[in-house]
Amino acid sequence: MHWQEAEREFADDVVARETLPRTFERSAERNADRTAQRYKGGIYDRSLVTEGVLPPAPDGEYAGVTYAEMRDVVRRLAAGFRELGVDDDTRVALYAETRMEWAQTDFAALAAGGVVTTVYASSSPDQVRYLLEDPGATVAVVENRDLLDEVLAVADDLSRDLDAIVSFDDVDAAELDFGGDTGGDGDGPALSADDVYTLGELHALGADAFDPDAYEGWLDATGVGDLASLIYTSGTTGKPKGVRLTHANFRDNVSQCYRRFADRPDRDPDAPGISAESTTLSFLPLAHVFERMAGHYMMFAAGATVAYAESPDTLRDDFGLVRPTTTTSVPRVYEKLYDAIRDQAGESPVKERIFEWAVDVGRSHHEADNPGALLDAKRAVADRLVFSSVREAIGGNIDFFISGGGSLSAELCALYHAMDLPILEGYGLTETSPVISVNPPEEPKVGTIGPPVVDTEIAIDGTVVGEEVAGLAGDVGELLVRGPQVTDGYWNRPDATVEAFTEPDRLPEDVVVAGTPPEERDGDPDEPWFRTGDIVQLRPDGYVAFRERAKQLLVLSTGKNVAPGPIEDRFAANEFVEQCVVLGDGRKFVSALIVPNFEKVESWADTRGIDLPHARSAVCRDDRVRERIQAEVDRVNEEFEPYERIKQFRLVEEEFCEENDLLTPTMKKKRRNILDRFADEVELIYADA
Repeated sequence: MHWQEAEREFADDVVARETLPRTFERSAERNADRTAQRYKGGIYDRSLVTEGVLPPAPDGEYAGVTYAEMRDVVRRLAAGFRELGVDDDTRVALYAETRMEWAQTDFAALAAGGVVTTVYASSSPDQVRYLLEDPGATVAVVENRDLLDEVLAVADDLSRDLDAIVSFDDVDAAELDFGGDTGGDGDGPALSADDVYTLGELHALGADAFDPDAYEGWLDATGVGDLASLIYTSGTTGKPKGVRLTHANFRDNVSQCYRRFADRPDRDPDAPGISAESTTLSFLPLAHVFERMAGHYMMFAAGATVAYAESPDTLRDDFGLVRPTTTTSVPRVYEKLYDAIRDQAGESPVKERIFEWAVDVGRSHHEADNPGALLDAKRAVADRLVFSSVREAIGGNIDFFISGGGSLSAELCALYHAMDLPILEGYGLTETSPVISVNPPEEPKVGTIGPPVVDTEIAIDGTVVGEEVAGLAGDVGELLVRGPQVTDGYWNRPDATVEAFTEPDRLPEDVVVAGTPPEERDGDPDEPWFRTGDIVQLRPDGYVAFRERAKQLLVLSTGKNVAPGPIEDRFAANEFVEQCVVLGDGRKFVSALIVPNFEKVESWADTRGIDLPHARSAVCRDDRVRERIQAEVDRVNEEFEPYERIKQFRLVEEEFCEENDLLTPTMKKKRRNILDRFADEVELIYADA
């Protein structure tokens, strides 16, 4: 039986159509004695620990919570929320970093009947105000005193009063500044210390009020078609839109992805998969849909263990302590991880040469259909000298990584596969809960985002691309999708909803359709198609390859269309280039802004006796550095058509990051902001031409 057929026929307790809190309850019953969560000590002033609900973890080490224990916490927090007035007309805003309490609070608010709306912990005051105001949140759950102060600072400006604020960490409500009248509509009472609770206090409130029959009644009152969450698009362009996602949207996507990753009976018992034996390390924002579904709902549905990293800066230590079997991340993290691996190998010239040799051998072995005895032997040596220590440095237990939230460099992906650290790249959007396609563990294909998951129908609209893609095998165009994981639209934005969808009878005649039609998945044949805005290639083998965001295609003044993503991806594993953004929309040629890897540039200069200036701005202007980076640009240019090649570039010292508002919280480039920030450099590029 082919794996795709087996995937479709697979039946399991995890594959179900039910609400998210019901999924958690059933999983907790099946896996009561298994470890559900692991949390690190010495980081937070956890109120659940202060109140004695959970034991403290030793500083710098992890403690565990079983599914039975987590279920008790969730039930009592849910009862506490009901005491605060949370019901099916309540939006609960979750404003915190990814941690154990985020997951518990999410399930509890949903069990109480509420709708969870998310706020990134890195949000500015204006963003916090908007993300509380637009959904009409009346309860805010924050991480700590700092974020609580941020909420209090904007509470005056809200049109609906906040009824309560809950903090994960211990806070002294008597020390808070409640200002004047925080009643947004002018009628309600101002917030006071009596309206502020710690999570531990909310738990105690719920413990006193909890009734098993009432709790079951709350779960029964919520239907799969009810709204579960509002997740706001990360806003690479324009004001974020609130995506409406129901319990069914999330739950069906959990089943779709679990069918692909589960330890199905048709698979080799030694093949990696996701099951109750799995452990994941969670560090991406749970406010984002990718981690919310793949690292949260799917893992808890499977009965797996979810451990929470201290921070993105401590990943190496946390990998060693947790020893995860899998984790989900975005391409930028895999780039940074590879940079760290390479930098460690470059501590001496000998180590660096061995590492580069091993990488070349691993790549050749991975790409060879029939490696042969000699290449097998070289691969074994490379593994013993280099790859085994790399795997051990990240816990020694990884079966595979999952990548989403952006385009992953095929070269970088191949390097990870070469080290026996396969990355399974997938694709999706907030509007699709999020997964549309992902590579299967048994047959991953580097450079693709895999075939569509089951019960998903896709269409390729080739009318939006030019003749430049004519040489690609298969069909190329904008990806349209429909399936049970697709949202029904945006919160309070009927205009945006209409714009995002098209009806079947409005599809161009030459559109190519693939996947599961509605009649095979109990769907409506008249349901609309969601326009992803992404240009993809549907290959003859049924796998999909990502090309570019339609809105980010560069249309040169010559009329040529250029996809910047594939060019930028070719620099992902480059040791001299930290970041690259490709430009040229409306211009005669393609250009780029490049952030050098300053440490590597300085090391290169030292070995050649080159005395570089100390200031990084001066390093960017140094002709010798420019010539060295030019060599890297020339190497990448060889892989592209003449009109796609970078003709001019400028080196800039400022790294694109979330703090300077040049990256989204999920590490996508904010191209509009980058163009604004470096407008002078861009003008100089084209003025010089």
